[in-house]
Amino acid sequence: MLTLDSNHTASRLPFDKLIAAINSMFVSGCSVPLRHSHSIEGEHGEPSGTLLLMPAWQTGGRIGIKTVSIFPANSRRSLPGLHSTFILLDATTGAPLAMLDGDVITSRRTAAASALAASFLSRNDSSNLLLVGAGRVGSLIPDAYTAVRPIRSISVWDVDARNAELLVDKLNARGFSAKLADDLESAAGNADIISCATLSTQPLIRGAWLRPGTHLDLIGGFTPTMRESDDDCYVGTSVFVDTDEALMKAGDLLSPMQSGAFDRALTRATLAQLCRTEHPGRQNPQEITVFKAVGTALEDLAAASLAYDDTATV
Repeated sequence: MLTLDSNHTASRLPFDKLIAAINSMFVSGCSVPLRHSHSIEGEHGEPSGTLLLMPAWQTGGRIGIKTVSIFPANSRRSLPGLHSTFILLDATTGAPLAMLDGDVITSRRTAAASALAASFLSRNDSSNLLLVGAGRVGSLIPDAYTAVRPIRSISVWDVDARNAELLVDKLNARGFSAKLADDLESAAGNADIISCATLSTQPLIRGAWLRPGTHLDLIGGFTPTMRESDDDCYVGTSVFVDTDEALMKAGDLLSPMQSGAFDRALTRATLAQLCRTEHPGRQNPQEITVFKAVGTALEDLAAASLAYDDTATV
């Protein structure tokens, strides 16, 4: 069985190929059951851990199982609170094929799916990117987006300004034209694309800030209590989701639905429908588009299969 560490996993997932692989997987489809969640009792009065199991498979193709372990007490041990692995198997025989770094799979497929959605929903000439969130996923967004749009300038905002400054320095060192966004409202008003990759529980982007033609990408929040946008972001805009699961678990959508600002029946399309050309995506240059994602094991399977098949880089 092939074992790929974080560096080898990342090297096999260049964004141009990864975006294409995820697109193909959405077109062909696969079985994605609901994730399994198990509580692991903590020792010595420590808070319980959580084990998530996320399976997906294609008949005659591959089976993927991502394990995610979340142990809050790890902060006391100077360890990350979250660890993830991915196991790839043959769907015909059940034979294990590979074990890959699940954190890399998750972060890179999240950025790639975001860029894939933007290829349908942002204006073709979008060049000004506002990045909200300077964490692991946020740091990958510029590379992913330059695979689909002519990004020329990047503004970075983070609740911790120092984190934003560090990412700006790294992006400039990698050849991007990046700067710190001191005023989030002003930066949002000047952006062609706003990509939010945070764990915020309070709205960061206001609908009143969005100018005509903007694409708002929301990929950070994945629970009912997490918010990156206010309810006004869903008034008079075109709303798209990665899967229908987003309408059931994302605070960004649950809040405007509860307040009456948005009706789930007004959702334009899922990412699968966009990939299958069942919906045209953006329909005019003045349209404000919103994409809300919570992630899906389909994307994990697409990424792991690509990494396993790409033997040239090792």
